[in-house]
Amino acid sequence: MQVLSEGQCIKHEQYGYGIVAESDAERTTIDFDSVGMKKFVTGLMAMELVGEAPERPTKPRRRSKKAGATAAAKVAAASK
Repeated sequence: MQVLSEGQCIKHEQYGYGIVAESDAERTTIDFDSVGMKKFVTGLMAMELVGEAPERPTKPRRRSKKAGATAAAKVAAASK
């Protein structure tokens, strides 16, 4: 297996689909959808190159309970 470019999409038999985070002659780090980041010895990897990285939609950030309570208190105070 050759050194992969950052952002390339691969398929691994055990971990499924992932995107190359970084790669050099010794190590390759891949961010898998199902299990997160994994490091491999570049020369021993057995993966299928699928293509370039797909566009990932940004996930909306969740508000903390404290932020929600503060917002509710402001709304309640404004309506008085």
